[in-house]
Formats: sequence, structure tokens, C-alpha cells
Amino acid sequence: MRILVTGGAGYIGSHTCVELLGAGYRVVVVDNLANSNEESLRRVQEITGKGLTFVKADLLDRAALDALFYEHPIDAVIHFAGLKAVGESVYKPLEYYHNNITGTLALCDVMRSHGVKSIVFSSSATVYGDPAQIPITEGCPKGEIMSPYGRTKGMLEQILTDLHTADPGWQVMLLRYFNPIGAHISGRIGEDPKGIPNNLVPYVSQVAVGKLEKLGIFGHDYPTPDGTCIRDYIHVVDLAVGHVKALGKMMGAVPKAGAVADSIKGGIGTSDRDAVGGVWVYNLGTGVGYSVLDVIHAYETANNIKIPYEFKPRRAGDVPVCYSDATKARDELGWVATHTLEDMCRDSYRWQSANPRGYEG
Repeated sequence: MRILVTGGAGYIGSHTCVELLGAGYRVVVVDNLANSNEESLRRVQEITGKGLTFVKADLLDRAALDALFYEHPIDAVIHFAGLKAVGESVYKPLEYYHNNITGTLALCDVMRSHGVKSIVFSSSATVYGDPAQIPITEGCPKGEIMSPYGRTKGMLEQILTDLHTADPGWQVMLLRYFNPIGAHISGRIGEDPKGIPNNLVPYVSQVAVGKLEKLGIFGHDYPTPDGTCIRDYIHVVDLAVGHVKALGKMMGAVPKAGAVADSIKGGIGTSDRDAVGGVWVYNLGTGVGYSVLDVIHAYETANNIKIPYEFKPRRAGDVPVCYSDATKARDELGWVATHTLEDMCRDSYRWQSANPRGYEG
């Protein structure tokens, strides 16, 4: 099977490419490199000893997408591409709505015109808003989503669900991530944000290697034990493995190349198809919540270093507490997160210390 990975040169995308290649899939990556680096894909091939195909294009360029599908017969799509900074989205809502929603609409339209109706969508726990229950199950009602970024994810979940309603031939896998951190154990690929990081651990990592002077913690007066936000942090490799498991369930099996039609026809039981209606939703998290200060202390312990920090005002769009119940993914996908917080911090530092300037050297 040939899988198109949009945004595959990015942080989660590159780690997922490693796992897909390791599982025997053929991989085509499309990425505009706006917030990523092609070097990540060279290193993916180095790690796996396998090749992949890279096409530099923007999802807003429908003609380029159409040409890609003509040249490379695609069996299914894993869709990562999009703008992703919660805080930035509050100040750039038009850019986020246009890029994330319009790009996905163009992608789905091209998929449909080429008869490709299987998509794994990179969603987010932000769709739960300020969650009605903790831990958060997939049945938790969507609350008021707190940022334009999160709203694009919620809207796209609905759009993809409506797509299946209109055409039951579509298979839609909605994966709601919690907070991916860490890096591949090789230290060869990891998170490489451009500019000042928007997420906690890459910020911590850049402070740890002296690239930034100190960490800014946004808010210390939240209703949590230490006043800082609590999140469910998941190792990026565990998250990547979750995509392979989800893809396997959606397609019915991991068939030999060229056997996609048979796998869809016979691999998913009729009762299973009827039960889920062609749309699957899974949380991917550890089920454990850690505060910002917990993460800093774990990072210091795991790597025997000190992280200077200062408190700053709250950041727009953040909720106090957000962590998952990932029981459904365990029971239906056979997937569980296996890495500890210390593993995540150790792997993050290994990547950053070996690549203090990211993929630039």
C-alpha cells in the first residue's frame, strides 16, 4: 500500500514516516516546508534504510495535488499538514482558517476525484475545549473550543464526518492527540520549530542547550496543585505507532501492495463497519496529567541539568487541565503509550544537544 503523508517532513509526520516504512508501507510525502525541513526526510531514510518519495507542494495548490495523485497511485492519506500554534492562531485567525480548512477541502476534493476515500486526520484534544470531564473520553462532549486552531480541528472533524454521511464509501479516522514531545531514540530526527517555540518541551530543550536564556511559563495561577497548566504528554514515537495501528484498523489489515480493494472488502467485518459507520474517533495520550513544573523537574532529573524559568501572564487559548482516557485505543487498536515522561525528556535532550540548531546543523 502507498500512503500519502501530508506534512510528512514535520515533527509528527517524520516520525510517522519512520513507523510506516518499518511496517512495510510505501510512503509519499507532500510538504510545503513552511515549518519543516527536507533534511528530516533524508534522515528518515537513513534511520529505516528505506526510500520514500517527496513532493514539495502546498495543499492550497490544487493543480499540484492533482498531478501528485496522477503520478503516484495513492491508497490512503494521513493528513498532518496545517498551521498548529494555539497562541498564534488567536492573533492570526484568518490565516489559520484559510490554510487549515481550505487546504483540507482541496485535499479531499482531489482524493475524491482520484477515488481515494480513506483518510487518517490529525486532530487534537483542543476540540474538547475546557473539558466537561477529566480524564477525557471520546464520548466527552465538545465544549467551547478556546482557539481558532482548535476550531479548525473541530470544523474539519465535522466536515470529514459529513463527507462520509454523503458518501458511505469514505473511511475517516479522527485521531485526537494530546501533547507530543520527545524525539526518535537515534537523536537524528526531532522537533525543530522555526523561531521561538510555541510548545513547552522544545522551548525547554532550547534553554537546556543555551540557545535561549530562560523558559517563560504562561500563567501560575490556574486552579491546579502548583498553579501551572496540566497536560497529557505523549512520546512522539508512541503517537507515530498509533497512526500505523489506526491505519491498519481503518484499511482492515496490512495487505500486500495492490491488494487494497480486497482488504477493504473483506478485512473489516460487516458488524464492525456497521457499528462505527466508517468514522472512527480515538484519543492518543497516556492517560496521565503532568503540570508544566512537573515537566521541567523531570527534564532536569532525566538529564542532570537546571532549567531557568520565569512566570509570564496567561496565554490566550489555554485551558487549565487536559488529559486523556485512552482506553478505547487500547481496546480497539491494541495500542498503548509505552514511554515514560523521563524517556520523553531524555530523548528530547538527546536530539537537541546533538542538533542545537535543529536541521540547520
